Amino acid sequence: MEVDLRSLAGHRGRLVERADPDPVTAEVVRGFMETVCFEMATYVSRTATTPILNQSNERNATVLDAKGRLAALSVGIPQFMLTSTLPVRFALELFGAEEFHAGDVFIANDPYHGGGHLPDYNVFAPVVVDGRLVMIPSIQCHHGDTGGAVPGGYNVTAADIWGEGVRWPALKVVDRGVERRDVMYALQVNNRLAGFLGDLRAQIGAAQMAAERLGELVERYGVEMVEASVDYMIDYAARRFSEEVEAWPDGVFEADAYVDHDPLGNPDVHIHVKVTIDGSRLAIDFTGSDTRQELQAWSTFGNTRGCTVAQIASMMDPEIPKNEGFFDSIELVVPEGCVLNPYPGRPVSAGTHHPGIDIGEVIALAFAQVMPDRAVPQTYKTGIPTTITGTDPRTGRPFIDPSTEVYAGWCNAAKGMDAWGAQAASFGNLWKATAEINESLFPHVQWSRDYRTDSGGPGRWRGLCGSHYRKEVRVPAKVYTYVVGMKYPMPGIAGGKPGAPNRLTLKVGSDSPVVVSHTAEWVPLEAGESIVYDYGGGGGWGDPLERDPQAVLDDVLDEYVSVEGARRDYGVVLTGSLEDLSLRVDEQETDTLRASLRGAPAPPG
Repeated sequence: MEVDLRSLAGHRGRLVERADPDPVTAEVVRGFMETVCFEMATYVSRTATTPILNQSNERNATVLDAKGRLAALSVGIPQFMLTSTLPVRFALELFGAEEFHAGDVFIANDPYHGGGHLPDYNVFAPVVVDGRLVMIPSIQCHHGDTGGAVPGGYNVTAADIWGEGVRWPALKVVDRGVERRDVMYALQVNNRLAGFLGDLRAQIGAAQMAAERLGELVERYGVEMVEASVDYMIDYAARRFSEEVEAWPDGVFEADAYVDHDPLGNPDVHIHVKVTIDGSRLAIDFTGSDTRQELQAWSTFGNTRGCTVAQIASMMDPEIPKNEGFFDSIELVVPEGCVLNPYPGRPVSAGTHHPGIDIGEVIALAFAQVMPDRAVPQTYKTGIPTTITGTDPRTGRPFIDPSTEVYAGWCNAAKGMDAWGAQAASFGNLWKATAEINESLFPHVQWSRDYRTDSGGPGRWRGLCGSHYRKEVRVPAKVYTYVVGMKYPMPGIAGGKPGAPNRLTLKVGSDSPVVVSHTAEWVPLEAGESIVYDYGGGGGWGDPLERDPQAVLDDVLDEYVSVEGARRDYGVVLTGSLEDLSLRVDEQETDTLRASLRGAPAPPG
């Protein structure tokens, strides 16, 4: 069944005329739904069986109304906001609302029916009152395997979507409260992970819990009031969105961004955007983006829409509700056949990251021309997770290590604020595992996760440093990954400089270390050999020569910047010694050097 996902994306507007609720009641209903979303996400983290679900928080929970409009969501992975709703709308189109019964649970993971890529499984359950479909809570999670030719869910050199794993456009796994053993067994035998069914059942339980809790909401306020409250908040979000856009400067702003290469090595994957602000109208047009059909990097329409909304949301008042009224206020043009909306059948496992996540970068670069104080790219340059497989001698069973450890990288500075933390906001509330946890689960030792000095992009406000990461495998293993951000690191904004690039070296400690040029296809590692990943830094904001010299000195003392980097990148001359912490700013020499770097006459001595 072919469905136009772009038509599914537009369901805003009152569907049934009814009296508006008072604002307090509407906010209470919204708050209840958002709490249920948080409870769904927490339920999964506490009951799932594999690390990527019970540790990483790579999940997003939503509540939709009976027509598939987004009513509420949890704080999760930002691009999941949209890829967790379109699969539900497809199921409504496929089955019809009459096939959504109390006690039902559905599963979907198909990128070409609204999803992002195959590892993202969406599980949803209807709330039915007296035979009337009222709401649909949904929980989406990234899983550690999808079947197919390659363990780990990322067959980045697959010729098509079928080579990446198993597609489930929409399945009913629980029928009126009874689990369908045939469907669950089919799911089980198409996945390598022993804990896969446990993870799915965690999602099923979360969706069932949410349906029960939302039933309590309907019992308290009644169907009409709950539906009217959803309408009210959707209209409110649309109005707030329009008011904010209307205050922005009108104009047309274009920008370009590039991904180093696709997983086959095809270079310079191009993304182009044209942003139009016209009164309260905001249009995002990706016409002009790469259309080379031989590419191996594709972002589905659902993933593209989610990444677009995530970047726009980061630049607007956070108090605006994130629901259908917000999302549907963006006019989105994504020509079919470009890298951001592929023809059916293209492989997409890598594209959900790149070029998908690079959408935030190109939108930020366009907005930097008119609103640089809001233009902070909510992106990263990871390629795909570094997947390590082998046999664990402690259990005698195969393991799939998705490298979900703590590391830092790619986080840009903003006007008035140095980059913070360890990751960009595009990771949402993604939680990275500690060394102690993963060393207990997988046969490896992590020896280093230090910040890289001088890797943060220089600016009036400094980008975050990347990290130097070293992991030693203790058993023979194989590594599969795709690396970007070497040629095109995180960009600076408003005169800021880019962050340092990525670099991944395998087989460190052997006589033949391997620097990954674009894709590592099952590179063998012997016990005792290491993986060394130098993660790139974030871009700076503003002219580095305008940074407070005292802030530069503090960065040197904190080892974010070297003494040489202070002079080279910021024009700050330091005297004394770092070793004995006697460093001081030589103000006169700093003024002279900065004037020279600007090409201006030196100030009087």
